[in-house]
Amino acid sequence: MPVFRVTPIQSSIQFNTTSSKALAGNFDKWNATLTFASRDPTSAVLQVEIQTASVHSRSSKSDEELKSKDRLNTAQQPVISFKSNKVVQTGKSTYDLVGTFTMRGVSKPATLNLTIADQGNGSGYIQGIVPFGLKDYGMASSTKTDERGEVDLNLKAEQVSGPGLIRKRFE
Repeated sequence: MPVFRVTPIQSSIQFNTTSSKALAGNFDKWNATLTFASRDPTSAVLQVEIQTASVHSRSSKSDEELKSKDRLNTAQQPVISFKSNKVVQTGKSTYDLVGTFTMRGVSKPATLNLTIADQGNGSGYIQGIVPFGLKDYGMASSTKTDERGEVDLNLKAEQVSGPGLIRKRFE
């Protein structure tokens, strides 16, 4: 089976909100694994675990707000996670990963829209966004109902062993 390693040095995970006050930050501590049951890319399982206390925005005031009980609640909820359970190829280099997104102790179905930038030799970048409603995860802080957030993934993956993947052709 194809085995891939996600390299943290060339990867990043970000958190963004659009509400009464937009907030954004990067996570320094996280782990991501990409495994395959066969050479078919749709057999993939992507699992991401993010340490919420590692978020930083280059502003101590914004960092405090991101870590507060009204946002990420890092003291009580130290991990954000996503685990795919179904993969659908939607284009030549695009996939929808359907799975479970967990944040602040709330787990909900989510779809990670993924684009793969293949660099050859079994390596490339995986970029995707998990969008969510702040209210769905207990973060709504105003009377607005359209407050949104997202976790942005930009992961560098390298194949370390096994046969290459066989992708469907899209015209």
